Amino acid sequence: MKALVLRTARDAPGWTALYVPATLALAVSSLLMPFVLARAVAAVIGGGDAFRPVALLCGLVLAEAAITVLSAYAVTTGCAHMTARLRRRLAAHVLALGVPGGRVFSVGDLTVRLSGNAEEVADVVPDGLAVVVSGATALGGLAGLWLIDWRLAAVLLIGLPVAAFLTRSSVFQFSDAFGRYQQAQGRLAARLLDALRGARTIRASGSLEREIARVSAVLPELSAAGRDVWSAQRRTSWRLSLLTPVLEVAVLATAGFAVAAGDLEPAQLTAAAGYLLIAVNLLWQLDSLSGLLSLRESAARVSAVLAEPAPRPGDRELAGGPGTLTLREAAVASAGLSGVALTVPAGASVAVVGRSGAGKSTLAMLAGRLADPDSGVVALDGQDLRLAHARPHIGYAFERPVLLGETIEDAIAYGMPEATRAQIERAAGAAQADRFIRLLPRGYDTPLEAAPMSGGERQRIGLARALLREARLTILDDATSSLDTVTESQVREAITATLAGRTRLVVAHRAATAARADLVAWLDGGRVRAFAPHAELWAQPEYREVFGA
Repeated sequence: MKALVLRTARDAPGWTALYVPATLALAVSSLLMPFVLARAVAAVIGGGDAFRPVALLCGLVLAEAAITVLSAYAVTTGCAHMTARLRRRLAAHVLALGVPGGRVFSVGDLTVRLSGNAEEVADVVPDGLAVVVSGATALGGLAGLWLIDWRLAAVLLIGLPVAAFLTRSSVFQFSDAFGRYQQAQGRLAARLLDALRGARTIRASGSLEREIARVSAVLPELSAAGRDVWSAQRRTSWRLSLLTPVLEVAVLATAGFAVAAGDLEPAQLTAAAGYLLIAVNLLWQLDSLSGLLSLRESAARVSAVLAEPAPRPGDRELAGGPGTLTLREAAVASAGLSGVALTVPAGASVAVVGRSGAGKSTLAMLAGRLADPDSGVVALDGQDLRLAHARPHIGYAFERPVLLGETIEDAIAYGMPEATRAQIERAAGAAQADRFIRLLPRGYDTPLEAAPMSGGERQRIGLARALLREARLTILDDATSSLDTVTESQVREAITATLAGRTRLVVAHRAATAARADLVAWLDGGRVRAFAPHAELWAQPEYREVFGA
């Protein structure tokens, strides 16, 4: 967490370098102000030459106003830069975590951490510096009172233990309540996003009221934590708000008696009043601690995401090869895979089958380097995928592809911006997508938001994206599940022709898909139970049960 705060502070070094001296200059000017004001008052009352003291006072006021504006500009701009960089780094890490990261943190919770928590962490430099400088300035004000008359400082010091006693419990309650509030926010956002994604299912099942109740079930916890936060702040504020004027009156009364007794000059009373306003901030330092505790909680939530280990990109170029995929004792505990051993021959089409939850998609992610095994090795042409820069050599099509980019052309060429229009059209043709694309208002240049597509059409765009990459290994994770039988047959024939001679790993849920593959890897019990042609395996009743036959 400390490393996160320091790195965030370094994300905007220029603005930090501007804000720090501006804050220090404000502190110095505030400490000089009572002294300069007292000299001006003494000059005016004494009837001497008051021009220079008054001019100095006016100059100090103008300088303080200019520094205040400069400091506010530096804080606003610097925090914006730090927030943007921290969010970019956090978003990049979340994307690097991929699917495993999604299991650790829900989308809603990540949204809260990426938006609110990241912004609060970016405030750590100005807020932390403000607390330190404010405390130091208050001590300077106390020293000013002591130099004027030690009795004035002594009266104020009496209130410090009282303030600490009144606020200590509220500060720790605030920290606990604020943590619970942020956690409840994350759960609420997660449930709301789930409801939005499942809007059609909710409407079709007539469960709107039940879903509203499920999402709203977090609100009492959120409300209770919020009330506890405000309660802690309220108790601190009203207690200090009562104690502060009492001490101010006591100090000013002591100063007044000293003036009446001739121990202080009237101008010194003016300086004492100014230093008193500065020194009473010592009482509010414990309240400022609450803000730092909330920053600590936000920093801990952001650090937890950044601390989650992500697959590191390989730094070695993948040497040439025919496309032999090898898994040696690959294990992923969260998916139930333990000791998967499999060799996919170069140029072969291998279907991965198994019951629901057998780990088919996880195995596909291991082969595509979307996830790393907990143990074991996944290699392409004998080279460990964790060490090699393999992304250009692997194509991937998903069951529910997310289309990214501005236009249909962008969506197909995503990840390969150098692709030509001819290559894009050829890939779309192989995926049986070219015909419906040309029927769109602007064809391949149609914006994605202006191109309503069915699930099958989106799958064909996703297939075109995978086929565009002339990869030695192509992974199809149930990528034709939304196609009708005729279209799927056409797509399969086109894929077979397009990918002839290239290695294919196909996650299959249909017996017909498995039958078209050269070999079948049958997952069962976390391992590859059998590796053989579909026709050979079909003789086993347990294999047929995988497809409900």
